[in-house]
Amino acid sequence: MMPPDSTLLPIFYGIDAQVKQNLSRVLGAFRQHRVGSHHFNSVSGYGHDDLGRDTLDRVFADIVQAEAALVRSQFVSGTHAIACALYGVLRPGDEMLAVAGTPYDTLEEVIGLRSKGQGSLAEFGVSYRELPLTAAHNLDWDALATAVRPNTRLVHIQRSCGYSWRSTLTIAEIETIVRTIKAQNPDVVCFVDNCYGEFLEDREPTAVGADLIAGSLIKNPGGTIAPTGGYVAGRADLVAAAACRLTAPGIGASGGSSLNLNRLLYQGLFLAPQMVGEAMKGNYLLATTFDALGYPVNPAPSAPRDVIQAIRLGSPEKLIAFCKAVQQHSPIDAYVEPVPAAMPGYDSDLVMAGGTFIDGSTSELSADGPLREPYIVYCQGGTHWTHVALALEAAIAAIGPL
Repeated sequence: MMPPDSTLLPIFYGIDAQVKQNLSRVLGAFRQHRVGSHHFNSVSGYGHDDLGRDTLDRVFADIVQAEAALVRSQFVSGTHAIACALYGVLRPGDEMLAVAGTPYDTLEEVIGLRSKGQGSLAEFGVSYRELPLTAAHNLDWDALATAVRPNTRLVHIQRSCGYSWRSTLTIAEIETIVRTIKAQNPDVVCFVDNCYGEFLEDREPTAVGADLIAGSLIKNPGGTIAPTGGYVAGRADLVAAAACRLTAPGIGASGGSSLNLNRLLYQGLFLAPQMVGEAMKGNYLLATTFDALGYPVNPAPSAPRDVIQAIRLGSPEKLIAFCKAVQQHSPIDAYVEPVPAAMPGYDSDLVMAGGTFIDGSTSELSADGPLREPYIVYCQGGTHWTHVALALEAAIAAIGPL
């Protein structure tokens, strides 16, 4: 197995230092709220007075420096958590403004950009506008400075690159976006899709002025242990509004049994900083190796990143071969052959390698991409960089240099 290039050793050390800092933050919240084994218990039925669940909400809120949080197994995905946040805030006549280009594919039907008759935001009278990225795939800061209109109620900030060829937003950039929006209208809600972004830095968007964030527990904050779920965190009134969309008005956060998942959610949150660190190491290794082979990569080998590494392969054959190699070096379903297929929420056929213990968990090593030009594979997660290295060697053998 290939060792990390010597240029990566100081980067790996810096990641470990970041893991230590974030773990200290997690431990401090656990300690502050006196988390004990009794919090692993659950209740049945309506879920009223679920002590472990309610304490986890407070622990999570402290970790992300928010007024409140809603951490629930009833969120079926990050898209579901985001949708609850959007429906909680937006009302007929409001405008939602996306400032980092087109949101991730699975939000298109939530917004109403495609498909009809499903109760999209557009069907409820919420208008949508977006600021395109510049030709260099960066945010259009000039347009952002005058982007807010009188009916703009919520600004959508997607932290991760998703399926676009841009850099993941840093906390400093998110802080600048929020400050720019609030200078135009302090009442506009700044919402951050935080999927893939948790524990990348020493703070989360809610610590730098974002009003609301949301994400998935089978990505970073679940630490590869959480079997399902998602979260919303931020201003208490906005979190309460999202809770009413998850359950019902009048019930809000007081309903929803944790279904004996509390221990897994606490343990996953404890492991999350370490798992995110390992995924970042693996992505640096991927970027360095494929850049040397001549493939365009995003982020670049020395650039900041989240837990997604994009590699432009240039052909459907290479995209499929890459995913097959990753699947063959996965712990689960290594014998399964990935084939392109339609997937709910996506506009293009996808090919996906995901031999993970938790179905769909991109905290574990996975690779996927839409079958459309320019045929980019998106590598995500990894519980240890050495697993990424093994899959990397197989992928190189399958596709070769550019």
